[in-house]
Amino acid sequence: MNPSRARLALIVGLAGMVLLVAVIVSPLLLMSPPSFLGDGGFSVDCDDTAQVEEVSDSASSDIPDEYLGLYKEYGRKIGVQWNILAAVGKRETDHGRSDLPGVKSGTNSAGAAGPMQFLISTWGGKARIPASSDVNGYASDGDGDGVADVYDPADAILGAAKMLKRNGAPENVRQALFVYNRAWWYVDQVEEIARRYARSGDVKVPPQASRECDDPLVEAAPSDLVAKILQFALAQRGKPYLWGGTGPDAFDCSGVIYAAYREAGLSIPRTTFTQWPFGVKVSEGEEQPGDLVFFNAGPGTRPDSPGHVGLVVSKGKMLEARCTLCGPIKVTSYQARDNRVGFTRPLQNPDVVDQIEKLQNPL
Repeated sequence: MNPSRARLALIVGLAGMVLLVAVIVSPLLLMSPPSFLGDGGFSVDCDDTAQVEEVSDSASSDIPDEYLGLYKEYGRKIGVQWNILAAVGKRETDHGRSDLPGVKSGTNSAGAAGPMQFLISTWGGKARIPASSDVNGYASDGDGDGVADVYDPADAILGAAKMLKRNGAPENVRQALFVYNRAWWYVDQVEEIARRYARSGDVKVPPQASRECDDPLVEAAPSDLVAKILQFALAQRGKPYLWGGTGPDAFDCSGVIYAAYREAGLSIPRTTFTQWPFGVKVSEGEEQPGDLVFFNAGPGTRPDSPGHVGLVVSKGKMLEARCTLCGPIKVTSYQARDNRVGFTRPLQNPDVVDQIEKLQNPL
């Protein structure tokens, strides 16, 4: 054979082999991460706090250092994307730099005030409120001076983070932004700014329903019984909140806990109001997976009659079904939540102890 033709045949043959390998491998790449990328290539961040986006050059040059620090701090603490918080601050008042009425004093024509432009009624009824006051609003004391001041950047940004979280962020950012200012053009503008502020050019959403985030929690359970409770509860991640719901498609806060205990063969009270006195009280710091954590939240509730409950799944973390607008059932931080009342351990209730004995020693 002519040497030139031999070399050509060899090249064509090698090209065919490469093409064949590509045809075989490419479907595999679609099914699972290739091992040669390592664990970091497709790893899942199981932390409920907002995704930590790198700051873009645009954000660094546009956002004052004080404000950028506050957006990141309270975004992480409350569990809201910092770049969404920053985009709201930019759209509303150019991070407090605007000289329009209502930014530094008074209100604008719509009744909004401060760098994050809260309606005074939404803030709590007054522009400045003692932090110790029981208010119906998002008034917050971010700088710890004892006053929730709508004009103070730390206070206002913390309040905005709470409002966005309450209304659907970080999963349903568009819904949360629409509640913040009821106009879809506003939502589009804020999202566009947020994308510019993130180095990735995106607004990321935590993977709340990933099994990769469930398994380590179950494996760390203090007993097989608690593991069974957690396994059921965590499997409900991503399902919607429904007042009075006990499954299988939707739950309320106490309903998902009631159903999880029932799946483990145990009967506990159905509602938050009856679950609170049922379990043995546990000191803060002594709580463990399977315990319940209660909050003075919701209509008609008070410190001795909490209206919201979560299931402790690890130290500092709980599974909760919070509200219709708060996004799906998920794992969140209870340490960052206001109005925490205390912890209980239903597994130490005498009636539950008897139930466990019968499960372990059937007749």
